[in-house]
Amino acid sequence: QVQLVESGGGLVQPGGSLRLSCATSGFTLASSAVGWYRQAPGKEREGVVCISGSGTISTYSDSVKGRFTISKDNSKRTVFLQMSSLTPEDTAVYYCATRSGSYRTFCPEGTGSPGQYNYWGQGTQVTVSS
Repeated sequence: QVQLVESGGGLVQPGGSLRLSCATSGFTLASSAVGWYRQAPGKEREGVVCISGSGTISTYSDSVKGRFTISKDNSKRTVFLQMSSLTPEDTAVYYCATRSGSYRTFCPEGTGSPGQYNYWGQGTQVTVSS
């Protein structure tokens, strides 16, 4: 059974940092792409970045480029999202997701769309506020 569990969210002041984790099970992380998405209140779910099974990193969304870094540890079956220089505009629920089928190893082009992922975690809240 495929499972993804996000953690590491919380309340942080503007300019601060957080590291999110996505613990995975039920599939082989070394051969599967995992993407990070976020959804702010009243807004559509937005792709942030994806890392492929081989470790190739997709395009970061313009809103996080230079501030967020994705990485993974296949031995721990965990994908990380290091976030720095946070602003109130980064406030959202952050989700990780993975794909299935013949495309599961690869990230979608660009930041992809939610429909290109098949399995989702429950999300972790990130609030940036003073």
